[in-house]
Order: sequence, then structure tokens, then C-alpha cells
Amino acid sequence: MYLSVVVPCMNEEGSIPSLVARLADAIGPYKDRAEIILVDDGSTDATWAAIKAAQQICPQVRGVRMSINRGHQIALTAGLEAALGARIFMLDADLQDPPELLADMMTMMDRGYDVVYGRRAERQGETLFKRATAHMFYRVLNAMSDVDIPRDTGDFRLVSRTALDAVLAMPEKARFIRGMFAWVGFRQIGIEYSRAAREVGETKYPFRKMLRFAIDAMTAFSTKPLKLATRLSFVSLGVAALMMIYVFRSLILYQTAPGWASVVLAISAFSGVQLLTLGILGEYIGRLYVEAKNRPLYFVSEDTRAAESAPPVLLKKRA
Repeated sequence: MYLSVVVPCMNEEGSIPSLVARLADAIGPYKDRAEIILVDDGSTDATWAAIKAAQQICPQVRGVRMSINRGHQIALTAGLEAALGARIFMLDADLQDPPELLADMMTMMDRGYDVVYGRRAERQGETLFKRATAHMFYRVLNAMSDVDIPRDTGDFRLVSRTALDAVLAMPEKARFIRGMFAWVGFRQIGIEYSRAAREVGETKYPFRKMLRFAIDAMTAFSTKPLKLATRLSFVSLGVAALMMIYVFRSLILYQTAPGWASVVLAISAFSGVQLLTLGILGEYIGRLYVEAKNRPLYFVSEDTRAAESAPPVLLKKRA
């Protein structure tokens, strides 16, 4: 197998036909040595039926159905582990990232690159809030991270088998795929493109999931939040010392006029710093708790490559 295309799908029944049609055209030069892996991430609509119908039309399609919804990054991991190709192309089912860019990415990989990622030069159909938060996310992430993660990129990329095997060797449960590819290194280059508006369905990343995703990304690639908590503690101690000096001065000069506002303000400020510090520590402790349980990332309930539905398959343990 020369080329594998991996697409996580969650309630994308309306997108599957056009997705497969455009992918079939994109992989045309390699169709005899290519596969299209569509991972159904516990969809509640007819996505799985649409995947099986697409397989009847396009023999390169392979469906992988997860036992329950595990989230975009885990579904993508399941598809990457199932991929057999020497080169692996990743994109989302909403077609905001153009499959037609595969030809340019293949050309760049022919020149010796191991990772060719798409960089969003323009975001069509997105709200000002979404564009602003995405812009801020990548800047803050790079400021907090110990790894230089390319800005304005997603999981839309073409990777070599060498780079993919390196990423799959990483055992963490909280996956941030684009950051993991940045961490493993190898030769990487970006290609700018205009990200289209979603034509069918709705986004699977509301603000709550975006916030959770951002926290996972920052805690997965940096200990700087812990250092920030320490610095905030020292700042709090410094402010407390200044307030103590002010109190003693007031006592000495008999300027002890009552003032509830300053007391409430001080208590609120210190309480906020303490809660923030506890929250940051809690994120890291929670991550350690999840990793210590060493549970499998996912189960597969059905794989259309098999002659018949197989029982759930346990994810192999990685050292």
C-alpha cells in the first residue's frame, strides 16, 4: 500500500458522498495502491450506513467503527493505526480542507520532506470570535509550549511512514496530534491554502470542546503553567509583604481607619491566585491519574475490511 487517507467522522452522513467522490479523484494516480479509511467516531446518525454505501461505490474505502465516541483525536489515532500506506494523508470529513491539495503535498514529499502540513492563510465562513480565538490559541500555545508548533495549522497533512511510526510510539492518552508531529521532528514544511466554509452539517467543536482541547494541548507539551503558578505565588507573597508594611505603618501613625473594601479586595485577589494554582496542579494530577490507569485508547466494534463484523479489538499496548 502506497497511500492511506485517514478521515475521522462524527455525524457526517451528509458529507460522506461528496467526501468520497473528491477523495477518489484526488487519489486517482495511486488508486491501485491506495486506501481511504473512514473512522466512525460513535456517530448517532446514519454515518456508518453512508460509509458502507460509499464502499460499494469506491472499493478503496474502508470503514472503521468505534464502539463509542472518543473524540476527534482518538478517532484520528484509530485511523492512523489502521493505515497501511507508506504515506498517510489526514483531513476532516467536513471538506473545509481541500483534498485536491494532496498532489502538491505529494510533490513536496518527493523532495524529501517527512511532514507536509496545510497552513490556513484564510478562513472562510467562520465567525470573528472563532478566528480571533484560533489566532490567540496558537500564539499562546507557542508561548507556553516547549515545542515550536506551526501556527494556524490543523491535522490536515501528509506524513511519511517514518514520521507516523514515531508518533504512534508515543503512549499518552490525551492526544494532540499536530503537536506530537511537531515534537518528533524530521523534515517538515507547510503549504498555505484557503480554508473553505463548511457546506453540510455543523461544527463538532463548540466553545466548551475548544477550551478543553486548548488545555490538553498546553498541558501535554509544557510545564510552563506550573512555573506560572509558582510565579503567581511569589507575586502574592510580595503583595502580602507590602500590605503588611502598610498595616504596621498605619498602626504606628494611628491611621487605622476601617476599610472593608481593601480587605475584600485583598481576600478576593489571594483567593483567585490560590484557586488558579490549584486548578493548574489539578490538570497535571488528573493527567497523571489517567495515564496511570493505562487503559486502551479505544475499541473497534466493526471493520469493513473483515469478512464479517469482528468483536471489539483491544488497542495494543505501546511502550
